Amino acid sequence: MEEIRAKLAPGTSVEVWFQDEMRVGQKNKLTYRWARKGSRPRAAHDQRTQSTYLFGAVCPDRGAGAALVLPACNCEAMQLHLDEIATKVALGAHAIILLDQAGWHGAKALVVPNNISLVPLPPRAPELNGQENIWQFMRQNWLSNRIFKSFDDIVNHCCYAWNTLIDQPWKIMSIARRDWAAVGHSI
Repeated sequence: MEEIRAKLAPGTSVEVWFQDEMRVGQKNKLTYRWARKGSRPRAAHDQRTQSTYLFGAVCPDRGAGAALVLPACNCEAMQLHLDEIATKVALGAHAIILLDQAGWHGAKALVVPNNISLVPLPPRAPELNGQENIWQFMRQNWLSNRIFKSFDDIVNHCCYAWNTLIDQPWKIMSIARRDWAAVGHSI
């Protein structure tokens, strides 16, 4: 982080963001439900396979986020997402985006916007990425245990879930925060 800070103009504020993507579709995951002890509540489970990808990033310090629902998970989709994140970074600030090491995250074809730096997290360490907790929260509250009628229904539910989350910045601040990733702390 100090290397990135050294390249910035003095006084530039730095934001830490977490980025990841998740598949949402008709063959979705089941999650736990509250039920009377000894009972076994039913949960519908679709066997169809239409799906889409939700690319998301959050800044826990500001309770801000940026997301896109895209049909594929590849370098082109990642480029669109980076461009979207760049528009959500505070004016005059620089975002350090912590992300996993998926192939499209470090593709040579990516053009990283000037107000963003990408920092890969260690491999096989999803617990370090605050966005993973955002996905878990969204699945448990809005996206699991349901049957989607169509592809458009999947997209609409993804948009609803993300927009509902963004309207509650305190949830982002609570769910995705990592003390070690706050500006001013060492990584």
